[in-house]
Amino acid sequence: MNDKLDDFVNNLQKQIFDEAKDTLGEAGFERWQNPKYRGKIENHDVHVKVTGACGDTMEIFFKIDNGKILDASYITDGCGASNVCGSFAAELAINKKIEDIADITEKDILAKLGNLPDKEQHCATLAAGTLHEALKKYMRN
Repeated sequence: MNDKLDDFVNNLQKQIFDEAKDTLGEAGFERWQNPKYRGKIENHDVHVKVTGACGDTMEIFFKIDNGKILDASYITDGCGASNVCGSFAAELAINKKIEDIADITEKDILAKLGNLPDKEQHCATLAAGTLHEALKKYMRN
């Protein structure tokens, strides 16, 4: 009985992973499996929280020194695509001058990701928009 259950679970896991690879592409799948930059940066200099059109929220944290982003991280309550987009958004921000954040777009995030179905591309828009809100907040202060 355990062999059948193990086979079922293994086959189901393989199906889920294959579907995720098809949806996110190889780079996105790898990032989904091993997320980077997720979590809150203690003693951050900037923090914003944005709610996307789909209802997902994303938070971005920056640690900044002399106008350069030393570290960035994200938190989201969204789907796998939101997590992957948040991760790549944080990665794109690190080591940038704060004003250069305005140049990061959803297209940049999608290029890092490699693949994302049209119905999930709003996640990249949310991630880029959250970066831009962090920039605005920093500039106001």
